[in-house]
Amino acid sequence: MPVAGLIDLAGGEDGPRLDPLERTRASWEASMLAHLDPLRTNLRLKPPSHVARRCGGEDRESGLRLAYWGDDVTVEWPDLLPLRPDGSELSTFDSAMVLYYLSKADGLAPTGKWIGFRELPEGAFYHQAFQSYSGDRICRGFEADPEALGSCAGAIGGRPVTDLGDHAFAFQPLPLIRLAAVLWLGDDEVPSRAAVLFDEAASHHHPTDGLALLGSGLTRRLLKQAERDRDSRSDPG
Repeated sequence: MPVAGLIDLAGGEDGPRLDPLERTRASWEASMLAHLDPLRTNLRLKPPSHVARRCGGEDRESGLRLAYWGDDVTVEWPDLLPLRPDGSELSTFDSAMVLYYLSKADGLAPTGKWIGFRELPEGAFYHQAFQSYSGDRICRGFEADPEALGSCAGAIGGRPVTDLGDHAFAFQPLPLIRLAAVLWLGDDEVPSRAAVLFDEAASHHHPTDGLALLGSGLTRRLLKQAERDRDSRSDPG
């Protein structure tokens, strides 16, 4: 499968996208996927109990269990193949997200302080690209119907974050990583805007490229849920 197609799996979409912003994301993912085997080699040197403590997972006899986008995932040693509850393997993309997390997580709990992508390590250079396919897409998708953002966020596990605004919702794709989607409505003088934010502890648990892909996955999940909601309203039967 082309790398651009794998990126679409971040939010469950099919079909490659070839515009410049997608190529930026493709380069991020290609870099990450190239290191999967070394990640597994290094993880095999660590006791699963040690990794579980540092990632917020649950220590199991043969490995560990953790939540990934709300689903229970089991990672057994020494195979290090993330599995769903039915025993099927995660996609290559999702496996990479989980294994990078297990490799980097250092146990630091979320702090409650939210930062933008530009404040992540080396995030300033790619901030504009990230904003274009995350916050800007959320703004276009929900500006006309901001209440729909709350409905879609709740459907995929989001919770309101009142200190960030009236239309702000937090998500926890991995036990120690929190993201937020925020929509600020504008007026006649100031345009509406939106952003995907990160708890400041996020960089302790995933490389910046991976956080970009998690933010992209959040955006896609929200927009896909909005599409499902529209379809259900137009076809109630």
